[in-house]
Amino acid sequence: MKILSVHNTHQERGGEDVVFEQEGRMLARAGHNVVAYHRTNHEIGQLSIVGQLDLARRTIWASDSLAEFDKLLASEKPDVVHIHNTFIVISPSIYRACRKRGIPVVQTLHNFRFLCPPSNLFRDGKVCEECIDRSLLRAIEHKCYRGSTSATAVVVAMLGFHRIIRTLERSVDRYIALTEFSRKKFISAGFPADRISVKPHFLESDPGVRQQPGDYALYIGRFSPDKGVRTLIDAWSKIPKEFKLRIVGDGLERPELETEVRRRQLDNVKFRGFLSREEAIAALKGARFLVMPSLWYETFGMVIIEAFACGVPVICSRLGAMAELVQDGINGLHFAPGDSADLARKMIWSWSNRIALEKMGCNGRQSFENHYTCDKNYGMLMEIYERALRSRGHSRSLPIRQEAVQLCETTDTVRVDR
Repeated sequence: MKILSVHNTHQERGGEDVVFEQEGRMLARAGHNVVAYHRTNHEIGQLSIVGQLDLARRTIWASDSLAEFDKLLASEKPDVVHIHNTFIVISPSIYRACRKRGIPVVQTLHNFRFLCPPSNLFRDGKVCEECIDRSLLRAIEHKCYRGSTSATAVVVAMLGFHRIIRTLERSVDRYIALTEFSRKKFISAGFPADRISVKPHFLESDPGVRQQPGDYALYIGRFSPDKGVRTLIDAWSKIPKEFKLRIVGDGLERPELETEVRRRQLDNVKFRGFLSREEAIAALKGARFLVMPSLWYETFGMVIIEAFACGVPVICSRLGAMAELVQDGINGLHFAPGDSADLARKMIWSWSNRIALEKMGCNGRQSFENHYTCDKNYGMLMEIYERALRSRGHSRSLPIRQEAVQLCETTDTVRVDR
């Protein structure tokens, strides 16, 4: 099967980019012909003054992307187009080219962009669904995208325009939601239930189980209001001083968070900054448990399944995708979102109940093996592609399924970059 994989990277590398690359390598190793159409928002900085002024129109409909992509479809003749992201440079214009040529389209719902201009259903420190329950115009009123009325208006115009001309409804054959929670959220917003499949992310390589529990709690992630790091720090001030916390990551909030830690005299908290994946895995294996205190739904949590693979239990907010991935009392614990006192109680219990915590770590490893390996993911993705093909009256013979370790070996795909 020939798959044309499409992705527009943001200016800061994130989980979507990793998944786009991992899936391409997995498919190529399984014997498929993968062509990647990849553009980046770094192109925006290279635009002329006229191009910058025209960016709003291009966000809604980029004619050059449409023409370029149509030529690519004509030359490559893919069986399936798998779109990860088109925001901002590619734009949704490319869906028309797929529809015109009758090529099945699969769309991964990496975030909530189709429902919410800033993509996270989060505003003023809490979950916000006004754009679902009321109108996208609420986002303009609140300056939800980058704190700008004009920038938000452009994103709202893009979403509104393509709802009016029914771009997704006419072009997308299968959607991929990362969790059942996400699937239900999109269905509640009007997306067709019969076209949405659930396929979680996976780990390209198995980090292996740690040898013994560590001696500190660990946070890994960016520092932004929706991640709830302030809740974690407040909770840490309520627990015994002998407990240690390591915070891995970076972001605009870091100076303020470090100041807060000093103000509270939390000498048992250390910031480690950004770490490579190898260093982050080593930090995970040295942790007693991972804490994920996010205040927003999260569409997935790659760090959760990395923790599971290492045999590390997870304490997370009882919210969104996190509450689905982490089973309370089985492979981790839940606490009330934003409730630092409840989080402190769960962490103190975890320090005091080592045997029960170790059992949760073992269950986490089992969760990884059952749901988040290459082999499991490949089967789910092939089924989704087959359903997309059948919706257009096509079908393809799939290559013989490979062993999991083979599927995860690194293999380059054909890339069409700009």
